[in-house]
Amino acid sequence: MIDADAIKARFKRLAPYLDERARRLFAANEALTAGWGGITAVSQATGVARSTIGRGLVELRSGNAQPTRRIRSPGGGRKPKTETEPGLLEALEELVQSAIRGDPEAALRWVSRSQRHLAGALAERGFTASQKLVGRLLRRLGFSLQGNRKTREGAWHPDRDRQFEHINNKIKQFQNGGQPAISVDTK
Repeated sequence: MIDADAIKARFKRLAPYLDERARRLFAANEALTAGWGGITAVSQATGVARSTIGRGLVELRSGNAQPTRRIRSPGGGRKPKTETEPGLLEALEELVQSAIRGDPEAALRWVSRSQRHLAGALAERGFTASQKLVGRLLRRLGFSLQGNRKTREGAWHPDRDRQFEHINNKIKQFQNGGQPAISVDTK
């Protein structure tokens, strides 16, 4: 006769310390020890699915129950957003092109637009990206995430962003036509 209460007590004592693989192997070992009807008894006592116990039994019998650092098979888990939404990284790069700040020759580059605005602009283009994802993608593109600092370079113009976008579009036109483009920063 199988003592389901003893199985339940052992499982309850160890459950907080078991990951999903260890839980599967524990349940399979209890089922092996119990003998005929063990899978059903262990499943009822622990709440672990019969199919999970069956997979654990296969692991134990085949000798593949070697300790590993990995719980799941490689490739498991959620796919990166850049994989599920192709073109996301390119769209972000295009959005920040006119808002790049910093010395182009230096390693430190940053963007004048906020992550929130960039996430909104990506949403308008049909992508779903959170502010945090935008930040991670910007870092991947080589940008440093710097807070905007007020400078006293002159009066703020309401069409300032549009001016930079216009200049950037003209530069692209010339470069696509094989013409040189010179950028001059004056104070």
